[in-house]
Amino acid sequence: MKPSSFEYLDPRTTEEALALLAEHGDAAKVLAGGQSLLPMLNLRLLRPSQLIDINRVSELSYIESRGSELAIGAATRQRALERSALIRERCPLLLEAIPYIAHFQIRNRGTIGGSLSHADPAAELPAVVTALGGKVVLKSRDGERVVPAEEFYLGYLTTALRPDELMTEIRLPAQQTDVGVAFLEFSRRHGDFALAAVAACVTTEPNGACRSARIVVAGVDGVPYRNPTVEESLVGQPLTSATCEEVAQAIGRELSPQEDLHASSEYRRELATVLVARALGKAAAKAAQCHTGAR
Repeated sequence: MKPSSFEYLDPRTTEEALALLAEHGDAAKVLAGGQSLLPMLNLRLLRPSQLIDINRVSELSYIESRGSELAIGAATRQRALERSALIRERCPLLLEAIPYIAHFQIRNRGTIGGSLSHADPAAELPAVVTALGGKVVLKSRDGERVVPAEEFYLGYLTTALRPDELMTEIRLPAQQTDVGVAFLEFSRRHGDFALAAVAACVTTEPNGACRSARIVVAGVDGVPYRNPTVEESLVGQPLTSATCEEVAQAIGRELSPQEDLHASSEYRRELATVLVARALGKAAAKAAQCHTGAR
């Protein structure tokens, strides 16, 4: 199919893009990488009156270190993140997750801001940014908001982004030297949407006891799923395989995934439970290596 007719708009600066969003609001859609938007246009699931193409807004593409944070422009290509030495050094969880995103041809065009704004519950990047405790910067002509990832996602394909706002930046805490991370997902074949995925971040004491943990599951809810109560129960405990299994079972009991043509609710729940145990164990092992100096 072909998309319905629309007016094509081609801003060259962030301010121009914001002016167009202020003028057209909900009738307009923003085109960045287009890897999610264009199929929806072709299927006529979306019929915007205006398409605002931000590909020539070069100021929205960058990867910068700012003290204890990494700042990433929303229009930065996923492939640029995958190849970045700065991401490799300061945000290994993001680097570990990116190869799971579709195929490299998609990552050549797809942007980090586009994926986060699209808010597909099976997508890798929303889960990773949530696990890292990241924030997104949303701008309009009226000002700027900095929204934590967990407050940004409201439901299936639904975010806190207002019609007159543009996501301009993602801010991630730079990983400390004593953090262990892991990302695992399962799909029917590489490049397909994940049936379930898990992002985990763990810090441990020198004796192996858990100091902190963040575990986020994708593909099982309308938003990236996190259970702070279960995470807090880990603090002070040794991260043995038995402990990881107990935590995974506790998270699994709280999940109620929707059934679809790819998997039943029970299958997704069991799959997520297994992935949580594996990802948590993998992250814990990496955290332990930080104390021994092993690599």
